[in-house]
Amino acid sequence: MAPLTIYLSRLIGLLTLIAALSMLADKPQAIDTVRAVIQDRPVLLILGMLGTAAGLAVVLGHQVWSGGVLPVLVTAIGWIVLIRGTILLFLSQRATARLVDWFRFEEFFYLYVGFAAVLGLYITVHGFSAAAARRPPQSNRSD
Repeated sequence: MAPLTIYLSRLIGLLTLIAALSMLADKPQAIDTVRAVIQDRPVLLILGMLGTAAGLAVVLGHQVWSGGVLPVLVTAIGWIVLIRGTILLFLSQRATARLVDWFRFEEFFYLYVGFAAVLGLYITVHGFSAAAARRPPQSNRSD
């Protein structure tokens, strides 16, 4: 597996896992934060720029649509982050609020965040496993 795939899977996986676990640890605070962000257009604009930049970085550097689940998943996540970031740049605050309402984030909080946690764990474990598989075996002899 390519070193870039391994690096991005570990980076994306750990970030996703940590963020999801922090949200699961304090659901009321997570929901309050999402509500506050949706009401703040400058914050949405900054999040859109960061998401677009992160998505572009993955999309431009990692267009791998074959070779197993992990490389394809990393590429797909890059595209999803790019699209989401771009949407945040162009949608008004009101349209963004309607979109979040449409997804019924509060109602399906555990489903969305649980899925993110499982996805983050999967990508992290496979990223570190692939890195370990690339290392040459260690010799036990002392010469």
